Amino acid sequence: MSKNGRRTTESFFRNVERYFDKAAAFLNYDTGLLNQIKACNSVYQMRFPVVVEDKKTGKQSVQVIEAYRVQHSQHKVPCKGGIRYSIDVNQDEVMALAALMTYKCAIVDVPFGGAKGGVKIDKKQYSDETIERITRRYTTELIKKNFIGAAIDVPAPDYGTGEREMSWIVDTYLAFHPNDINAYGCVTGKPISQGGVRGRKEATGRGVYFGTREACSIAEDMRPLGLSTGIEGKRFAVQGLGNVGYYSAKFFVEAGALLVGVAEIDCAIINPKGLDLEHVMQWKQEHGGLLQYPYGKVIKNPQAVLEVDCDILIPAALENQITEENAPRIKAKIIAEGANGPCTPAAEEILLKKNVMIIPDMYLNAGGVTVSYFEWLKNLSHVRFGRMEKRFTENTNLLFVREIERLTGQHIGSNERKLLLEGADEEDLVNSGLEDTMITAYHAIRDTMKRNKKIKDLRTAAFVLAIDKVASSYTTLGIWP
Repeated sequence: MSKNGRRTTESFFRNVERYFDKAAAFLNYDTGLLNQIKACNSVYQMRFPVVVEDKKTGKQSVQVIEAYRVQHSQHKVPCKGGIRYSIDVNQDEVMALAALMTYKCAIVDVPFGGAKGGVKIDKKQYSDETIERITRRYTTELIKKNFIGAAIDVPAPDYGTGEREMSWIVDTYLAFHPNDINAYGCVTGKPISQGGVRGRKEATGRGVYFGTREACSIAEDMRPLGLSTGIEGKRFAVQGLGNVGYYSAKFFVEAGALLVGVAEIDCAIINPKGLDLEHVMQWKQEHGGLLQYPYGKVIKNPQAVLEVDCDILIPAALENQITEENAPRIKAKIIAEGANGPCTPAAEEILLKKNVMIIPDMYLNAGGVTVSYFEWLKNLSHVRFGRMEKRFTENTNLLFVREIERLTGQHIGSNERKLLLEGADEEDLVNSGLEDTMITAYHAIRDTMKRNKKIKDLRTAAFVLAIDKVASSYTTLGIWP
């Protein structure tokens, strides 16, 4: 974005292609295959009429809504990707996000092709009833063209959407497919009561934390940055306090990091001595914004948070936030990309020359799609995670504890006993699976970079890893000659 907060004209999809081409140079695949992987397979641009209500006056009118669904790759099915509601939605953006989803799924070994959706609306201008009508009509359009289904294309929440919109989507889908036993698998990010999975709401932010924690655990990589290992004691700033930004910050704070800067759509708040995240969120809710927040320096330009003096910067808003214009002024030693495409290629070149570690979006914010995969599996298996093994585990653990007490002649304390006896429930298993996924994927990316000395950054290594996996799917399955 420019200084006045408006979106730049730089093509987001072209930026993704530039990253792709940079990585493809390190691989020995046929040009035709690389072009196939890079291209979006299906682009559905739609316009449909909806009766809308003015939020202030209540007056009704008919408005034509512009919306998109892009399926980037069907090398694995179903396709998978969120739906965002934003006035800035356009085809280029949705294509770029769909492409990133393909590579993201490949990196974390989630067996989906990439997709993305977008509805061009400003939610603040509409009543809840109007947003529901738009969501249901959008879903109907997807159903008409066979762009949604548990085995076809599975949407999820993204910027501007959440559990509420996903519940409307699944309800609409059920109305058209009442006899589909796997209908609840048509979308993820649903409420628990409608087949959702525990831990999904926090998943992307938790994944940002797990991935950054793993990067910070390697002394060999922290030493050139002048940083110690671990998260504790590190100063961090977050751009965006939506679902991803808030939960990322929450887990960092719980791990002992110091929050020194936050930004929302109306301003940035800086406090080198630290900000109370929960107080900031409470103030935002009570006052409708942060412009008058009293416990930090308030700057009307939200992008000012990107330039705060900190160890870790988490851009968790929209794409193209870090550009060649502001990159020279960035002081962070690690950029943990919580958002999709926050850093342009030109900016990345500047940052890498400054020895900044960039943990790329296509890996770091994969927590959402990873846990969406778990939710999809739950919907297809029709059983809650932990239901069959939780009591068995607890009973086995009880026998183990009793035997220890018998052999030692000592009783284990009640708190320790509770921890030893407790079997894993659904959220425990989801979080454990996410943690293992993020750790494994980070080392796969790092190992790719270490094996090829010419690769100097994690993003290029991540693209090399992803392209190789997608290309292998094409060739192994006989899709490509």
